[in-house]
Amino acid sequence: MDTKSVDRSISALPAADASTEQKQVEERREIVKAVKAINETELFGENYELTFVLDRETHRPLLRIIDRQTREVIRQLPPEYTLRGSGANLPR
Repeated sequence: MDTKSVDRSISALPAADASTEQKQVEERREIVKAVKAINETELFGENYELTFVLDRETHRPLLRIIDRQTREVIRQLPPEYTLRGSGANLPR
């Protein structure tokens, strides 16, 4: 079996595009800066803050409004039920 042609096609595949990864890192930094700026204005009040996290399962960005004292999630965008894709959990 000739594997030379397979080896060449594999080596011809581009590696993970470093510029795309760098753009994603920069986008995340900009989001973090924006979240910090919003929190400094106390837009959500003294007791609440906006946070930015990545969902562990979907790796999608999440924005959460958190109670500063209890650390309770007051609101999350996108909501949990949309992340999990289950229509059974839709609010009524």
